[in-house]
Amino acid sequence: MASLRELWEAAARAGMPVGDWVCQEEAKRTATDTEQLRRRMRGMWRIFHESAAEGSADADKTPSGLTGGDAQRMTRYTPQFLGEAAWRAATNGMAVSEANAKMRRIVACPTAGSCGILPAVLLTLESRLDVPEEDFIRALFTAGAVGDIIAENAMIAGAVGGCQAECGTAIAMAAAAGVEVCGGTTGQMDDALALGLKNVLGLVCDPIGGLVEVPCVKRNAFHAVHALVAIELALAGVHSVVPGDEVIGAMAQIGRMIPKSLRERSEAGLATTPTGCVYARKIQGRRARHPLGGNDAEPSDV
Repeated sequence: MASLRELWEAAARAGMPVGDWVCQEEAKRTATDTEQLRRRMRGMWRIFHESAAEGSADADKTPSGLTGGDAQRMTRYTPQFLGEAAWRAATNGMAVSEANAKMRRIVACPTAGSCGILPAVLLTLESRLDVPEEDFIRALFTAGAVGDIIAENAMIAGAVGGCQAECGTAIAMAAAAGVEVCGGTTGQMDDALALGLKNVLGLVCDPIGGLVEVPCVKRNAFHAVHALVAIELALAGVHSVVPGDEVIGAMAQIGRMIPKSLRERSEAGLATTPTGCVYARKIQGRRARHPLGGNDAEPSDV
């Protein structure tokens, strides 16, 4: 599928929810039974739950000392200003991202660095809505299609287009999927993902020491809430002046303009602050002592 508009129109012509249409087309493309594809998605859904639970329960620091234990702090904290849904989304976004930093099993959606956003949003909706599990499985197919369209028309890797490509794509996937779970229209899905994505355009990728930890973990917490806001706006009838396909085009343009030093190379931004440099030297020393160990690489997609 070349564009969001084509996706929405194809599902409408078929008279099917977007996620069901995506599942059907994927079955045709891969010569696979639709139920087999749904079983695989149910496995992903289980991993969402497991990663959030494990991340929230584990208070240990990562080997770098940069992150770890903050999700558990959130579970023990009584929020003063955030509502229950926003607090839950932020906590789960951080929990799944911390699980990634500790090399636990996660689903890269679309990347490991942004792995907490989609799970956090859907797990929050699950806690609030009385809908069957199948609605969430359907929404995962929708999220996957949105991510694929962005990958084809822009980029999803921080090394190519900055963190707007990673967290921005995850926000768009979560926003569209969330609207579908809530029974919204394809127009609202487009509005939600456009509203969410365009507000992180230009976000750079400047990880300390080259690790997917700072600022990545906490960005997952913030942007899970960000995606919830996009869903609420769209369901309320707030319209994005710029449609989703054009926002994706803008992201591609901006991604090409972001300096290479701010595309996951740790050569500028937070990575080169005095504190960032201290941690980077410690991480380099650990790598020199243990060249095959540590958490330097992102886990592959499950």
